[in-house]
Amino acid sequence: MSAGRPGRGLVLTVAVVTVLAAAPAAPASVALPEPRERSAAGLLAELRRLYRETEAATEAYNATEERLTEQRAEVRRLDRRLSDARLSLRDSRGAVGRLARQQYQSRSDLSPYLRLLLARDPHRALDQAHVIRRVSRERAGTVRRLAGSERRADALARAARRALDERLSLTARRGRERDVVRERLRGVEELLASIGDDQLRRISELERERTAGAQRRLLASGALGGVRPPTEDGAAALGYAVEQIGKPYEWGAEGPDAYDCSGLTSRAWARAGRPVPRTSQEQWKRLPRVPLGRLRPGDLVVYFPRATHVAVYLGAGLVVHAPRPGAAVKVSPIAANPVLGAVRPDPEGRPLTRYTPVRLPEGASAGADEGYGSAVAPGGGPGAGADR
Repeated sequence: MSAGRPGRGLVLTVAVVTVLAAAPAAPASVALPEPRERSAAGLLAELRRLYRETEAATEAYNATEERLTEQRAEVRRLDRRLSDARLSLRDSRGAVGRLARQQYQSRSDLSPYLRLLLARDPHRALDQAHVIRRVSRERAGTVRRLAGSERRADALARAARRALDERLSLTARRGRERDVVRERLRGVEELLASIGDDQLRRISELERERTAGAQRRLLASGALGGVRPPTEDGAAALGYAVEQIGKPYEWGAEGPDAYDCSGLTSRAWARAGRPVPRTSQEQWKRLPRVPLGRLRPGDLVVYFPRATHVAVYLGAGLVVHAPRPGAAVKVSPIAANPVLGAVRPDPEGRPLTRYTPVRLPEGASAGADEGYGSAVAPGGGPGAGADR
């Protein structure tokens, strides 16, 4: 191409620019449509992210709800103690008032020494002096009790005020966290509404394929070890969890009609006589850890880096859990979600010498773990009312 002559590419560029300039401009308020075709893998990744964020928000709500329950009990306890202290203070003030009246009525300008010298019977006077000293000590004790009652009442009043302020703060925080859960669920619902049936089927197939692959790799690695029997309490907790199969997931729910993930595990172990923390994070934080190779039925399997999901180990590489909104309590492969680790609520328990594996109801594994259905909890979810 010689210098000074426009090349073919430049001519084409000028022509395109000319045509675009002549075309009418699109209104500024009209947004360009998003691409209609999105990959199933991308949609699956987005759904998993939204569900994970929803579950994290749910567990934060559950933790605040548990703390609020404890704080309500603390407020009631302090109120009862303050009421008792005020009754004691009233009694002390009455005793001091009577003491003041008695002192006024028995008032004398003579000192105890002069009264002793003027007494007709000094021995009797000495006895009276002893009684007077004892009465004086009792009067001093009455005054001290009054001062102590006042201090206790003041301290309890301050503690009750702080406890009430904390309860109000927790109530406000619970409301904010409830709103975050609802916002996350709306995000899931909006994404699901934008996905066609064919794509949704492909997403479900893709997740099942990924779960099956992760399960095969985990079992092939030998990380789960051999078969181990549960303890008596572990068998009871697992039995309760299995009885809940088919009941819907509902965020913040602890049964008996619906559950979220940690609502199921905490209720199962409570029914076994071993209360555990309410949330998956606290279960992971406070319960003794156990290697996957030593898992036994009833142990709790915790998922995701932030411990935002939890399930009851069934045995044979399976768990019972409440998966996600739109799904129901079911049996799933242990690798249905990324495993963080496992904890054992009864580390000192002795494994049963005879154990018959729990019998699963028909369709225990039916239904997709992903719960790609209605994401909104009935009635707007728990905690919709005012502080109670």
